[in-house]
Amino acid sequence: MRRIGVVVFPGTNCEFDTVTAIERCGGQPELVWHDRRSLAAMDALVLPGGFSYGDYLRPGAIARFSPVMSAVRSFADSGGPVLGICNGFQVLTEAGMLPGALQKNIGLKFICRTVTIRVETTRTPVTRKAMQSMELSLPINHFEGNYTCDSNTLERLRNEERIVLRYVDNPNGSMDSIAGICNEAGNVVGIMPHPERAVDHLLGLEDGEIIFRSLLDTTIGH
Repeated sequence: MRRIGVVVFPGTNCEFDTVTAIERCGGQPELVWHDRRSLAAMDALVLPGGFSYGDYLRPGAIARFSPVMSAVRSFADSGGPVLGICNGFQVLTEAGMLPGALQKNIGLKFICRTVTIRVETTRTPVTRKAMQSMELSLPINHFEGNYTCDSNTLERLRNEERIVLRYVDNPNGSMDSIAGICNEAGNVVGIMPHPERAVDHLLGLEDGEIIFRSLLDTTIGH
């Protein structure tokens, strides 16, 4: 059974939802506290949502300096799959592991609702079991989810097939309707939607499963 590390910072609040989602999809989750300095035993990592360090300064700005982030970077550099969800996405951009930044939503409103997301590439660890242009219903829950980057970076993201997910109906003003991106190698992915909140068959929320089943199915070479 694949071991999935779920990184917990002070202020993280989606770790148990993430643990439940991983278990329902057949993985073995393990909570990883922010002072951990080695992640070699893990098969994949998830940086879940929340408000790391209270989102002081700006979301993810303090979490990037946590001891665990050196281990996360080493894990990623060795080919390990890393998924950042919402605040986890913000942490990855602040740490320079993904380009661009997440700024305040257009209209300066907190958004909490289910939206339609389109899969733009299947080459990443979290979309490999999906189909190109597949549409997913996933919840969003953020105030700073408006993705932005400079024009050169946007061109590279497009040309290098690094836009992973797009909003069908852009809810927050994100540039090019971007809901998720990956790094050059494709093994580090940041997404704003919360797939861990869409793995409950009884509630009819199932589309998040494909994200976690893809992650669990990924073979790594680190």
